[in-house]
Amino acid sequence: MRNNNKIAAMLLAGGQGSRLKALTKEMAKPVVPFGGKYKIIDFALSNATNSEIRDIGVLTQYKPQLLNKHLGIGAAWDYDRNFGGLRILTPYYTEEGGRWFEGTAGAIFVNINYLDSIDPEYVLILSGDHIYKMDYTKLLEEHTKKGADATIAVMEVDWDEASRFGIMNTDDEGRIVEFEEKPENPKSNLASMGIYIFNWKVLREALIEDHKNPESTNDFGHDIIPYLLNNNRNLFVYKFDGYWKDVGTVKSYWQANLDLIDPENPLNIQDDSWKIYTTALNLPPHRIGSKGILNDALINEGCIIDGEVNNSVLFSNVKVEEDACVNNCVILSGVTIKKGVKVYNSVITEDMEITKNIGDKNSTSVYLVSKDGIEEE
Repeated sequence: MRNNNKIAAMLLAGGQGSRLKALTKEMAKPVVPFGGKYKIIDFALSNATNSEIRDIGVLTQYKPQLLNKHLGIGAAWDYDRNFGGLRILTPYYTEEGGRWFEGTAGAIFVNINYLDSIDPEYVLILSGDHIYKMDYTKLLEEHTKKGADATIAVMEVDWDEASRFGIMNTDDEGRIVEFEEKPENPKSNLASMGIYIFNWKVLREALIEDHKNPESTNDFGHDIIPYLLNNNRNLFVYKFDGYWKDVGTVKSYWQANLDLIDPENPLNIQDDSWKIYTTALNLPPHRIGSKGILNDALINEGCIIDGEVNNSVLFSNVKVEEDACVNNCVILSGVTIKKGVKVYNSVITEDMEITKNIGDKNSTSVYLVSKDGIEEE
């Protein structure tokens, strides 16, 4: 068993995710349902559990009620411990007053005392709104082997997409020589995944200096990484070649859910060697009626299928009535598709009753269906 007591993780989970529209109207992006039974944040938390990281702080902010309920004391991820475990970290009042976290680095700065109480040698910074599997131990091993002050996980992206990301320019050894935030003419296609590991003493110093700078945006990519480069710190990249999705838009969220249906998908949520953990629903089994038809679908607890479901992800307690047909859809909990209704390429939010057709077999758009109406992407 690996011993990762020298490392503490800080999971940034306060984002609004406004581009997800109705999906984040009542909740923070990390707690948006995903994959039939999970929340988005479950993937980063499960990675930490599987990597045997003992201490993890979860920084919450925007509409945290459902996220806090989901996290509880961390029992689902084996973080209900006497030593180490999961700690929910929220904005709080100090002698300087109280306000929301200002930037990703600012959120960590406010919690320096929490990290000091753990006294880690390394600090791992994670985002709670990405879908991926990663063994953080391998990231730590690469970091220590190279004698790095900071190591940034990166992925090769298509060149025509590189201008959407923070881009790392490196030498032949993987040392970062330049960082560019969303460059118009990128020199590299190594995109930051928003996953960092730092020597704690180095990061602590950088956070304090950044806090003193009135011009800073208190952001890791925009401020902390350039500060470390300007001070000749050793920064390296860790190249990740697995599945990783940002799910920042309705269309990318829809596609990432449907990716799970593909048996060749490298994420593979059926893999027992790297499980994705979540809180239990305690619902009855799903039921497929005598006229129910399923083709390439993920069906979860409490569903009743009397119609047809093709290439779709159904969350709990979804009902598809007789002669109804669901195609290429992501349907959240408690939805009923009424008799004879045909639905295509849709993300349907909780507790909706669908009585009219949505899209058709030739649709290329994705439809977000909520109590606010139907939005097309």
